[in-house]
Amino acid sequence: MAKRRITIVGGGQSGLQLGNGLLSAGYDVRLVQDRKGDDIRAGKVMSSQCMFNKALSYERELGLNFWDKECPTVDSISFIVPAPDGSGNKAIEWNGLLDKPAQAVDQRVKFPRWMQELEKRGGTIEYKQATLADLDKYAADSDLVIVAAGKGDIVKIFERDAQKSQFDAPQRALALTYVKGLVPRPQHSAVSFNLIPGVGEYFVFPSLTTTGPCEIMVLEGVPGGPMDCWADVKTPEQHLAKSKWILETFLPWEAERAKNVQLTDANGILSGRFAPTVRKPIAKLPSGKAAFGMADVVVLNDPITGQGSNNASKCAKIYLDAIVAHGSKPFDQAWMQATFDRFWDYVQYVTGWTNALLQPPPPHVLNIMGAAQGIPVLAKRIANCFDEPLDLFPWFAVPEEAEKYLKSLAA
Repeated sequence: MAKRRITIVGGGQSGLQLGNGLLSAGYDVRLVQDRKGDDIRAGKVMSSQCMFNKALSYERELGLNFWDKECPTVDSISFIVPAPDGSGNKAIEWNGLLDKPAQAVDQRVKFPRWMQELEKRGGTIEYKQATLADLDKYAADSDLVIVAAGKGDIVKIFERDAQKSQFDAPQRALALTYVKGLVPRPQHSAVSFNLIPGVGEYFVFPSLTTTGPCEIMVLEGVPGGPMDCWADVKTPEQHLAKSKWILETFLPWEAERAKNVQLTDANGILSGRFAPTVRKPIAKLPSGKAAFGMADVVVLNDPITGQGSNNASKCAKIYLDAIVAHGSKPFDQAWMQATFDRFWDYVQYVTGWTNALLQPPPPHVLNIMGAAQGIPVLAKRIANCFDEPLDLFPWFAVPEEAEKYLKSLAA
């Protein structure tokens, strides 16, 4: 029997993970990608991609964990809210250890290596910016066409799902700054998460980039506020200076750690904004055939909870298992919808949590975050919810459940 042929448009976390997994499972895989490995390696950073244990375990299952020895580990989550009086003191501060370490490998390092692996496993890569006409052509000679190009124009063929999309405009002005020379945290490494009410968020954590170990600074500014300040930044040096200005203005303890930082490379910066969006997973092509969306194409969240690459890995795992379990049956629209629904059963909670953090925190959430200062077991539980977000529910979302849970901890 001929191998089933799957075409994947988009070579990011989900597309490359799925493609490599399908090849190991005996499928014929064509990946369509608009940039060669060398162009990705020499290009701009794309993401902050801190990945937690569950998502990393799916890479390990597929033998794609090539950086375990050299990538610095992220061992905990720390959380700080500055005092509202502008004194430079902290109103809330705690740290929760992760059960298993997280890691962040620069996608400029990861994707070219995974592309090599895909070809080594027998897959083919076609280098082009796929159009609607191309998708129809792929649909004619493939058993299934999957679109995994989360940031590309091709995404527009998937209709926005108004019922599932809470926002229709960007909720943060975003910036990334990859640096060397940041003073490490005492005790153990962390995603150091700072929340400045009404202004924005700053988090920073260790990573591995093209030039070796580094730290990634992620800056999220409320639109129109003082951290929404990237429009006039023209050079990498200005970008770094603006990043340091934000820390000096709002987070003196972070400014102290960042006093002597330098950019990892001129391409280690990024700024922009996008509206968090959920899209319908099936796109009708001109021929009447269908394309199936995955990961960021169908569920694009703000990076405030650091879930993008984790969602992508978990989506790739769900789709891989669904494809293999389907055997030789046709990949019709009912199968596509059912497979997406399986992903949505998980990712709807991640989306709800992420969207909630983009809004002023309700009293019960402030209670939880404040209580974690004096209850180490609560701090640890919140930290590990970055790996298993479903564990936040219902107690993080429902005020009555929060109160019940905090009472039980106090007892």
